[in-house]
Amino acid sequence: MIAAADDLLRGRRSYAPGRGAVPWRQLLAFVLLFGCLYGCVLGSFGGRGLQALYSACKVPLLLLVSTAVCLPNFYVVNVLLGLRDDWSAACRAIFAAQGTFAIMLAALAPVTALVYVSSDHYELAIVANGLMFAIGTTAAQLTMNLHYRALVRHDRRHLIGRAAWVLLYVFVAIQLAWVLRPFLGAPDLPTRFLREDAWTNAYVAVAGVLARLFGS
Repeated sequence: MIAAADDLLRGRRSYAPGRGAVPWRQLLAFVLLFGCLYGCVLGSFGGRGLQALYSACKVPLLLLVSTAVCLPNFYVVNVLLGLRDDWSAACRAIFAAQGTFAIMLAALAPVTALVYVSSDHYELAIVANGLMFAIGTTAAQLTMNLHYRALVRHDRRHLIGRAAWVLLYVFVAIQLAWVLRPFLGAPDLPTRFLREDAWTNAYVAVAGVLARLFGS
């Protein structure tokens, strides 16, 4: 598994950019295994085993459901741009990026654990995890760049397709992350899989906060 992860990060062998069959089983295994690993550490703040179990399920769920929701729309975008022949290569780029994201999170899990044992400040834990996700996102984008480099050289319309994917994925992932709260779990709240207001709209909630902030 470690050797395969190294091949993915380096873009070698079956994970190299191209139009061949997408190794989706291996990439799915990366997301499930490494996503669960980081999720377990993420939810362990305050030593709560049940929250760790919940978060171990939620991190890969966030990645997989967001991707599944966005793929049909991304396919339509590629067809409209006349890039249908490159669909498998585009999927390879997306799945490789998701696998890279999960691997990077797992690699950063010891750092998150160190933050937890060094401080019991909830806000610091939130910031630390936000930083870990930002680093993971950066690594995922580097992998996607590696795969899209040849596609863009072949047809610059792939720049539009890639931008469409990023915008669509960010929009969906933010809303899904809101629905799946809590990942970390506030110390003063009971441990539960979802918040009571889970099925509200993240963007409406943020707009309400901003309205109250600037309205006062």
